[in-house]
Amino acid sequence: MSAEESGASPGVTFAIGISFGNSNSSIAYTTGEGKAEVIANEEGDRHIPSILSYIEGEEYHGTQAKSQLVRNSRNTVAYFRDYLGKKYENSVAYRASVADSASSFDSIDPTPCHASAHPQKEGSTVAFSIHDTESETPNTIGVPEITTRHIRRLASSAAGFLGKKVNAAVITVPTDFSNDQKEALSKASKAAGIDVLQFISEPTAAVLAYDARPEAKFSDKIIVVADLGGTRSDIAVIASRGGIYSILSTAHDYETGGAQLDQVLIDHFAKEFTKKNKTDPRENQKSLAKLKLEAEATKKALSIGGNASFSAESLADGIDFTSTINRLRYETLANKVFGSFSRLIEEAVRKADLDILDIDEVLPFQIFLEIQRVLLTQTIGYHVWRNLPHSQNRPHPHIPLCS
Repeated sequence: MSAEESGASPGVTFAIGISFGNSNSSIAYTTGEGKAEVIANEEGDRHIPSILSYIEGEEYHGTQAKSQLVRNSRNTVAYFRDYLGKKYENSVAYRASVADSASSFDSIDPTPCHASAHPQKEGSTVAFSIHDTESETPNTIGVPEITTRHIRRLASSAAGFLGKKVNAAVITVPTDFSNDQKEALSKASKAAGIDVLQFISEPTAAVLAYDARPEAKFSDKIIVVADLGGTRSDIAVIASRGGIYSILSTAHDYETGGAQLDQVLIDHFAKEFTKKNKTDPRENQKSLAKLKLEAEATKKALSIGGNASFSAESLADGIDFTSTINRLRYETLANKVFGSFSRLIEEAVRKADLDILDIDEVLPFQIFLEIQRVLLTQTIGYHVWRNLPHSQNRPHPHIPLCS
């Protein structure tokens, strides 16, 4: 339903689109002219971090919550989507570790959550122990409840922008989202006052948005959707035939993502700081959180410029730190990550029984423009890259994939 129509009333469905990512989320609506528009939240963000943080019972969301990773990491919940609807033992990063000969403990790999609340076992599912009220006693909050709170905040932002109560949504999910996960997300959304009208796979949503451009030309084609997300990477090979989209193959890597590209910069600047000051900022949680936030900003700057600066106040032991890095140096340092992503694309194409030269278009999402050039030329070669339609187009902004 368009934003120009009358406000929602009992029995009337007013829906939005939600891209619910493990790292970031987006919300969108359809205008009266049938055009999709991404909604900015109260902070003006269209790319909203999927993060919640609590200070003395007050809830913070999105960018405001992300800023609490430095000061209030234990009460900040991030990277929770991929745990939804899964048993603890079946979670992607599940590990059984033996502390010593006398005891053992179950532990989810906290790598993506190193600066936020640690996921823990609650019955057979995943939960977080946080102070979300003014009480000094922490509460154990399950992933479904965290998801409900996140969806509620997204819907509230949309309602504030549109001036109408939102009560339904179409939500994008990864291609490997199980039926149990979809059911859990549907229940969590329902608890937030949102009825899920339909789940749509992220790569299909990407292609639909891309083909919805006014200048788009419809034709039979083979498309690769390449999504380098914050904590994982997903590739899909899609065939478009007569306006019908069929997923030919998918490939997933849960150890390659933007976090690994950030880690390259974190390690680079940490070593430089250690060399100058004889102390490693990675050994302190607050310093590590500062490193991560600044590394992410530096990575974004490198996507549009040849050089970028890194600056962190009181990084460790009260010492301020500034440095610079150029794109060539960064590409050299991140070569292993680029290689992993390139191999993932090759794997997906191979699983579809195709050759790289059979690909007509490549849609890179969540990949900064210059970085996508490095990644994809490694995979498909510069000649093919230069002649593919995507080489003249930035990633489409309306349906961002937020893994």
